[in-house]
Amino acid sequence: MPAASTSDLAVSPDRPEAAAPAPAPSAADRTPKRWDTPAWRDAVIVIAVTVAAAVVSIHFDLSERLQRWTAPWERMQLDELPSVLWVLSLGLAWFAARRYREAGRDLRRRRAAEARLASALADNRRLSQQYVRLQEEERKGLAQELHDELGQYLNVIKLDAVGIRDERLAGAAAVRERSGAIVENCNHIHEVLAGLIRELRPVGLDELGLAAAVEHCIDTWRSRLPRAEVRLSVSGQLADLPETVALTVFRLVQEALTNAAKHASAQHVTVRIDRSRLGATMDDIRVTVADDGVGAAVAAPTRGLGLIGMRERVAALEGDLEVATSPGEGFRLMARIPVRGT
Repeated sequence: MPAASTSDLAVSPDRPEAAAPAPAPSAADRTPKRWDTPAWRDAVIVIAVTVAAAVVSIHFDLSERLQRWTAPWERMQLDELPSVLWVLSLGLAWFAARRYREAGRDLRRRRAAEARLASALADNRRLSQQYVRLQEEERKGLAQELHDELGQYLNVIKLDAVGIRDERLAGAAAVRERSGAIVENCNHIHEVLAGLIRELRPVGLDELGLAAAVEHCIDTWRSRLPRAEVRLSVSGQLADLPETVALTVFRLVQEALTNAAKHASAQHVTVRIDRSRLGATMDDIRVTVADDGVGAAVAAPTRGLGLIGMRERVAALEGDLEVATSPGEGFRLMARIPVRGT
């Protein structure tokens, strides 16, 4: 098909020009006019009916006629009926006004709940996307680490072992040198594996318990925060916590320390873990991490999802998470997690 030239695409004088799309209605056009709303129309109808009733009453002298008609039944006090109906109408107007205000409050609460729900859904959507991305990055990093570190060192160990097996080395000194290289390479592989295990699972959480794992984590962060004093306080028995609760508490402390290292510029960081008895079969775990850093505005938008992830972890265990911070006032994270059946 030949390409259409510029002259072919131009609108000829005798060709009807294509209709331009209608402009999108503006916000003012979409907003209903003041007198077009049902409330104003109803008010106009009420006023018109009231004026018509007044005209009819004046023209036919309805009050005088009603008085003459009800005179034979004076003992039944029918002449008091207008005042009773007047009070009833005022009561109905008051009742309608109260119901109208309550309906308005309910509508505002519903809109606020819908806005919170929409915000939560957006956060969950971002959190899911971030988790998928982080999972793929972790897999990619793990595969690269295994290839670059383990693969190469295992290949060197294999070459040294083959050389020793085939007796290609002359003299005991060469064998000892090659054997020493194998030992060094094995030690390096062991260190790499230990680092990978620490990234995948908290060290000592299964064997030593939550308190020891948190203490080891804080010792690691002390070297990364040389200008900050990090304190740990633990009260209550933490050894028999369920695995999900223990892991959530550890991740809360880990994420809070990560935020302190990245954003807080704090001089003092305090980590407190308390376990208290609430009932015969109910305990309460409270985690508090506070620093005296620069703080931040709670309502300020952020691209990070650490706080959202922590909130989701705690909510999954039917707990609560609160954040108290403001610019220049430091950061304080408080989490409460119930523990049942202990």
